[in-house]
Amino acid sequence: MLAIPDSDKVLYDIDGCKDLAALESLRVALLGKSGSITKILQQAGALSPEERKKISQTANNLKNTVSDAIAKRRVILKDEEISDRLMLESVDITLPELQQKFGQLHPLTKVFQEVTDIFTAQGFAVASGQDLEREYFNFTALNMPESHPARQMHDTFYIKDDKRIVGASDEKLGKYLLRTHTSPVQIHSMLRWGAPLRVLVPGRTFRCDYDATHSPMFHQAEVLVLDKGISFAHLKGCITDFCRKFFEISTLPMRIRPGYFPFTEPSAEIDIPYHIKDKRIVIGQSKTEENKWLEIAGCGMVHPEVLRHGKIDAEQYQGFAMGWGLDRLAILKYGAPDIRGFFEADVDWIERYGFSAFA
Repeated sequence: MLAIPDSDKVLYDIDGCKDLAALESLRVALLGKSGSITKILQQAGALSPEERKKISQTANNLKNTVSDAIAKRRVILKDEEISDRLMLESVDITLPELQQKFGQLHPLTKVFQEVTDIFTAQGFAVASGQDLEREYFNFTALNMPESHPARQMHDTFYIKDDKRIVGASDEKLGKYLLRTHTSPVQIHSMLRWGAPLRVLVPGRTFRCDYDATHSPMFHQAEVLVLDKGISFAHLKGCITDFCRKFFEISTLPMRIRPGYFPFTEPSAEIDIPYHIKDKRIVIGQSKTEENKWLEIAGCGMVHPEVLRHGKIDAEQYQGFAMGWGLDRLAILKYGAPDIRGFFEADVDWIERYGFSAFA
């Protein structure tokens, strides 16, 4: 029996093409003279009449579906290409001459760089995902039940009139929403690369919160490790190494408490010590001030149900995941008093809490 490519995987790859060159390369690989779908149609002639009819019908249906998907994706990419060119080539000749002034790196940019440097040095690849997600990837594939409070309108930004979005007709993936965490990239990464896998996922996330410690848009980072023989000890070593390097305290102790997350089992909360000095939180233990514990991350072993949604054999592979807020890390390490300041574009704030790009 000839092997027909998985239509969901093929459509996923088409939707993931970032430019016209990648899309054309994928088209040739699927529908070109030596493409995988073309070969199936060519080889079907050697089969029995019954098998040939069945294989040919399935392959032709897939060919038509793929052709339509590629055509739609090509229109989107061409529009994006034109928009990018218009942005790059536009010049406002009415602007006055600018005085030379060196800018500052935003604290979040600095933290993004530090976190990325730590994990890439350990062999992690950096993965990213789109801000606009589907319910399936944001909730269902992560083992979050229909009754989970995060699915409610008061917690999540859902997209109205999402039927106008290309691909929205695939109702089995659910509604469109602004992703509430970076965890959907776990599923995308498993579907795209399989196992073993070691990725760092930083990015924007969105929830219906706004106060001194919460913002409607904020930033998260998480890591996902999948391989044979992975245990909780690997997880503990990874988070301990990260916290000590990030906060630059080689003896920073850790406290691990049992926790609950739908997508990990067992799950845990990670605490680090802190104390107050001059009305400011200082990470690390003090010999003179009262020491307390502060939650810094959530983590756990990847739930078998999540692995199954990522098409990973849960009997062969185990893994762990951990995640934390990048905005909170920036506040703790560099002393910014309020998360809202990160998004207000205040030049004075940036000059106070920012960093020289040449440092």
